[in-house]
Amino acid sequence: MREPKRRGLLALLVCFFVFSAVAQEKPTAFVNAKIIPIVGQPIERGVLLIQNGKIVAVGDVKSVKIPSDAQVFDVSGKVIMPGLVDTHSHIGEVSGADGSSPIQPDVRVLDSINVRASSIQRAQAGGITTVNVMPGSGHLNSGQTLYLKLRDGANKIEDLLIYNEDGSIAGGMKFANGTNSLRTGGGNFPGTRAKSAALVREQLIKAQEYREKIRKAGDDKSKLPPRDLMMEALVEVLEGKRIVHFHTHRHDDIMTVLRLQEEFGFRVVLHHVSEAWKVADEIAKAKVPSSIIIVDSPGGKLETMDISMANGAALEKVGALVGFHTDDYITDSRLFLRSAGLAVRNGMSREKALYALTMAGAIMLDLDKRVGSLEVGKDADFIVLSGDPLSVYTKVLQTWVEGKKVFDRSDPKDYLIAVGGYGASDDRHIHIDCFEELGGGDEK
Repeated sequence: MREPKRRGLLALLVCFFVFSAVAQEKPTAFVNAKIIPIVGQPIERGVLLIQNGKIVAVGDVKSVKIPSDAQVFDVSGKVIMPGLVDTHSHIGEVSGADGSSPIQPDVRVLDSINVRASSIQRAQAGGITTVNVMPGSGHLNSGQTLYLKLRDGANKIEDLLIYNEDGSIAGGMKFANGTNSLRTGGGNFPGTRAKSAALVREQLIKAQEYREKIRKAGDDKSKLPPRDLMMEALVEVLEGKRIVHFHTHRHDDIMTVLRLQEEFGFRVVLHHVSEAWKVADEIAKAKVPSSIIIVDSPGGKLETMDISMANGAALEKVGALVGFHTDDYITDSRLFLRSAGLAVRNGMSREKALYALTMAGAIMLDLDKRVGSLEVGKDADFIVLSGDPLSVYTKVLQTWVEGKKVFDRSDPKDYLIAVGGYGASDDRHIHIDCFEELGGGDEK
């Protein structure tokens, strides 16, 4: 047999056995838990049935038939809800644009994330299953964000990627205004808020012109403009293929974002919006979602001095879509559930607060068909809680991503990540696993 044919046959056999293994994966049922599906009413004594990384059934124990070959976990007294969606985080030791210019849409955080960083495991311990990893906010545009699934055992960034239907890597674009990007000394960076907006407009107009040149060239490649990675990325913004995640705090900065959005037509999610309560009506009128942060003490920045824990309630009242984020380390990923509890304490409804932790974030990342709720056909991303999700005493007991358990509080290694202490910030994949493989003693 010729070598090419032999390799081809081998590849077919490998594919066959892999497919067979996946197809024969047994279903897994979680029974007797209180299930909060987010879409629909809570189920006091429910069943969650998963198989091949997807949700097969969810409902009352009396209505869901469990297959005879299913692996069954009795989770009586526990609560199951969808995995949390963090719309703004900096886990993975991420970096973005440098000091060479204030607008760098060509920079990809894809090229900077350390998938072995303990911060990713902290997020799993907090019940986060989907996350928007962002570069910092010291620029008007600091680069392309990345939407990740926090799958277990990642050795490279490709193991965590989410792909769009067209095969492209899922992610957005980070913009910012306010004080972070200001440089009083001038130079390439803006010295005022007005100049900040002017620089953004300038680049978006260039992107419009670049797009028009491509359109006019048609199939004639000789007429195409020289390839420009910055303009390519901004054209994706203009065409709505890449959502703008806009860091903004003060009410006047928020209004500037809304003007830019109306002028150029890009899709946008407002982030932080410390003074959302001052312009909630305008945000709702623009039909723009807000990803807010709930912190105990903002500190450090004058532009956040009027932040309110009632922002969620104010936005809910006017019918605006609102979600939560950690901005990790601003809020530790392990404490993400606390955001909903604090928001409810300050006037937000229980239903919308839980929605903000899950489905709202999924909508903001264009992932609502896959994650954010416990519905048949969606990814089997969920968390098992010790009690009510809004209680300060509740712990995340398990986190599951696509039907695979990625965190288990009963595992000593995972427990250390959850509670902190000596060794919790070590790279577990290298330090612990390799230590054991090399014949080391028990890790304490």
